[in-house]
This record gives sequence, structure tokens and C-alpha cells, in this order.
Amino acid sequence: MDGQKVFKKKEKAVVISQEQIAGQIYDMWLETELARDAHAGQFVALYPNNASTLLPRPISICEADKSGGRLRLVYRIAGKGTAEFASYESGDPVDVLGVLGSGFPIERASGRKVLLMGGGIGIPPMLQLAKELDAEKHIVLGYRDQELFLKKDLARYGKVYIATEDGSAGVQGNVMDVLRVSGLRADVIMACGPMPMLRAVKQYAEQHDIEAYISLEERMACGVGACLGCVCRTRDVDAHSHVHNARICTDGPVFDAREVDI
Repeated sequence: MDGQKVFKKKEKAVVISQEQIAGQIYDMWLETELARDAHAGQFVALYPNNASTLLPRPISICEADKSGGRLRLVYRIAGKGTAEFASYESGDPVDVLGVLGSGFPIERASGRKVLLMGGGIGIPPMLQLAKELDAEKHIVLGYRDQELFLKKDLARYGKVYIATEDGSAGVQGNVMDVLRVSGLRADVIMACGPMPMLRAVKQYAEQHDIEAYISLEERMACGVGACLGCVCRTRDVDAHSHVHNARICTDGPVFDAREVDI
């Protein structure tokens, strides 16, 4: 698929600010030169200081201020590593590897009707994507409850439709229920979220003959494609492993939905 060239380097970034914006969800701004090369859908890997948590943690890019040299990372505490990150304060250093992965193919959406669909911690990458897209866009977001993190940020770039599992805001259900209720239609779908959501998006796109690009969430070890710890089945043979697999960390995380078997 089309995508941005990956620029990789490890550097010491500095925390500018951090705040908790929902239950277990944190919003961190980093000062880092990596911001200059960042694109929607890519990610960085943060290294914890705790010696017992050796591997870096991949976190998607929420926003990139290229001219100001700042990256915004919105993440959920999922274990010891991310719990450590949540304790960081302004001025704290953090080792960062980036920029990693292939982003969303912005050029495929230019001048077309686009649906941006984010679920849970798949919502943050939608913000940079909404900023970069020069297209007519509708934004569909799925939450567990009324803690609608990043909703106001995203509303600056398109009309936002909400689904909540508990029915406390918007449509009760998930992002696919929003499509059913609203009747939204598009030429292109770009989505990030949990695997059940992405399977539903893939199926919907195939049924309606819509071009779709999905960002796969997956636990990663090395983040640079060496360990083959994060793979998905693909239509074509991978040149690295010589099987019908792709490495999510390098070949993705964004894929043409038609090319992956999820």
C-alpha cells in the first residue's frame, strides 16, 4: 500500500506536560525532533526506566506539531511500563524510538468523502489524521461510557458522531451502530480500534464496495520488524518471512483492509 517513508532513530525526549483525561487515559506532550517526520497512523516506542520492563512500549501518535518539535501521545495504562509513563512530569526525560510504522495513505482520500472511525484507544490516531486530510470527513467515535476523551479536539475538523456501550452518550452500541442509525456513506474508510471493530469495518467495506484502511492494534516487542512477534495473515507472501504474514510494526500498522485476513 501507499505510505510515508519511515525515519527511525532513538533520542531522548523531554516531557512538556501530562494530564489524566479519562479513567486510565493520559495525555502527554513530548519535546522531540521526531515530530518533524511524524504522520497520521505512525507510532513511537517509549522506553521505561524500570529495569524489570526492558522492552519499549508502542504508542500511536495523536498529534504532531512539526514546527514546534512536539508530539502528543494519548495512551491507556495497560501494565507496568505505561503506569510508569503516567507518573512522568514536566521536564522528565524519556528515551523514544521513532518514527515507526507506515501511516494512513492520505493521498487516497484527497477530494473524496471519508469516514474516520476510532474505537477506544484507537481514537487518538484519528486526531492527526483529521488534521492532515484535505477531504470531506465525518468522524465516528466509539466509547465505553460518557468519558468522551478527544471529542472536542476532533470536532474542530469534522462532524463527530458518538457511540457508547452503556448508552450514556450518542447511539447505544458501537461505531457500526452509528452507521446503521445515521445512514452515513463514504468513498473511503480509515479506522483504528479493537480487532472486533476492525473486522466489522472490513466486512462492511467489502459489502458496500468501499475502500478501507485499518490500523491494527497489536502487542509488539522490538517495534522494528526483527522479532516477528506481531504478525497478521495477508493475501500476499511477505518477502521477509516468505509466508502469508505481514509484520504489523513495519509493514503496518495501517493496511488496506482487503490485504489482511483478520
